[in-house]
Amino acid sequence: MDVYEAVKSRRSVRRFSDRPVPREVLKRVLSAAAWAPSGSNLQPWHAFVLSDGPLAALKKRAGARLAAGDPFDEPEYEQYPQHLKSPYRERRFAFGEQRYGALGISRKDTEARQRAATGNWECFGAPTALFCYIDRDLRRPQWSDVGMFLQNVMLLLREEGLHSCTQMAWAKFHRTVAETVSPPRDLMLFCGMSIGYEDPAGNPARTGRATLEETVTFVDGP
Repeated sequence: MDVYEAVKSRRSVRRFSDRPVPREVLKRVLSAAAWAPSGSNLQPWHAFVLSDGPLAALKKRAGARLAAGDPFDEPEYEQYPQHLKSPYRERRFAFGEQRYGALGISRKDTEARQRAATGNWECFGAPTALFCYIDRDLRRPQWSDVGMFLQNVMLLLREEGLHSCTQMAWAKFHRTVAETVSPPRDLMLFCGMSIGYEDPAGNPARTGRATLEETVTFVDGP
């Protein structure tokens, strides 16, 4: 698979098969992903990879919290601005309409939307999950570096015939994740990532992208 194909075929898959992901494939992907650029080569990412019993235990803990109506953990970072301005507000709205519309859920059906969201904490059926942490003392540029590492992971997974779905939703249960992976106290959970082979019955809806003219300005010289 060439790079263009990997980039264009990467998408957030929300229905996986239970086919196991070989450990040697994950090691190959994560070893290569570590070549992501980072300022002064800090390499600020810390990844924990779960499968089998540990992942099942995490899903069970999260499911029990949801069933009990436990509130989410206090946020350790702000996922979105409180007042999202244009054009980001419209893009987020369009995503929600497409995501839940594909499931036959109307915008007004809050209960059905919440039920659909619980798939996050089941990793959408994926047999493997990655949890990415960053040191609490680091700053915005290092968060950008973590994003480049995660992008490398997602593109390399496509080379291996795998799919993924990054999930900030897991940050809402960061204490539950910590019970399973036991991270050092100076690390903060950024996101989870479900990893596996796509369930072909999922029939995912592909979200669109802004035009080049909306996001890129070419400044030509004389």
